[in-house]
Amino acid sequence: MKADDHLYMTRALQLARRGLSTTTPNPRVGCVLVGAGGIIGEGWHEWAGEPHAEINALQGAGDAAAGATAYVTLEPCCHHGRTPPCTDALIEAGVERVVIAMEDPNPRVAGQGIGRLRAAGIRVDSGLLADQAEELNPGFVRRMRTGYPVVRCKLAMSVDGRTAMASGESKWITGDSARRDVQSLRARSCAIMTGIGTVLADDPSLNVRRPASDGRPPRQPVRVVIDPELRMPASARMLSLPGKTLVFTGSDEPGRHAVLQDAGARVLNVSRATGGLDLRAVLKRLGDMDINEVLLEAGATLSGGMLQAGLVDELVIYMAPYIMGAGARGLFQLTGLERMEQRVSLEIIDLRAVGSDWRISARPLV
Repeated sequence: MKADDHLYMTRALQLARRGLSTTTPNPRVGCVLVGAGGIIGEGWHEWAGEPHAEINALQGAGDAAAGATAYVTLEPCCHHGRTPPCTDALIEAGVERVVIAMEDPNPRVAGQGIGRLRAAGIRVDSGLLADQAEELNPGFVRRMRTGYPVVRCKLAMSVDGRTAMASGESKWITGDSARRDVQSLRARSCAIMTGIGTVLADDPSLNVRRPASDGRPPRQPVRVVIDPELRMPASARMLSLPGKTLVFTGSDEPGRHAVLQDAGARVLNVSRATGGLDLRAVLKRLGDMDINEVLLEAGATLSGGMLQAGLVDELVIYMAPYIMGAGARGLFQLTGLERMEQRVSLEIIDLRAVGSDWRISARPLV
């Protein structure tokens, strides 16, 4: 590696983050083209179905790309999808060297892009800032390797760990800044999951309300409702909003299926498990639908069930400076925890102030 390689790959990673909320189901990718005098072109994958990062950077560089070095956060694709192969574009442009942060875990690429570039006489170096590149696309990498998406569980609580008053009232625990921050979490997610209890109690929208960074209307994540007995009302607010709604159920009642489907939902049957549905099977179905990242916004029952089943990869908890008392409702409904050795251990990975609240990010330790 050369002395400036880290500098240019860091820039490519910065560019890739600009596609954080718009590229799904594709990965976020950035590219920087460097000639003798410095950067001559740069780009990122802006929206799914539109040109990839390498193409945008090559367009910026023009004829100056001949003899240049390309810094790419993910191995260039070598297959025809909705866009042509990026390997072919790099070869045709006369790029001399390609530095890649990480190999693409997609089986359709998985080293073949590197192989095609090398076969064309291009020098390829791989593995620079690979961990940072993988952190950009945790859901895509997980889905390619296992078939399952990554799950973030978002919760809001008081200082004493309460999410709602005994009456169920919960608006609003956190302040405006925290709620705006949640919009960022929603925007980067492929799907937002909740339980039928939350739908019946709050009638949530579960949508993204701010425009994309380029001013276009926001990409709406798929809404996912866990509803074992198919109690979802056809009048639910989310069914009247832009975007898709999936209702997972264990009920075979055709009449209810038809009513919800007429209202705009897609009803999917999944096997039952103790206490509800097979949540792992739900996630596998979502992975098969190219869902990379799921944001879980649910009550204590579903959040607790997902956590106890080992299906939560990250917790994002907003803590507000209030005390709500012992009669208020708790964060998780967890069964069978009687001894300290049975407690759920967490690794705190980030802690920061968001307005008057605190945001705690943590990973469950298996």
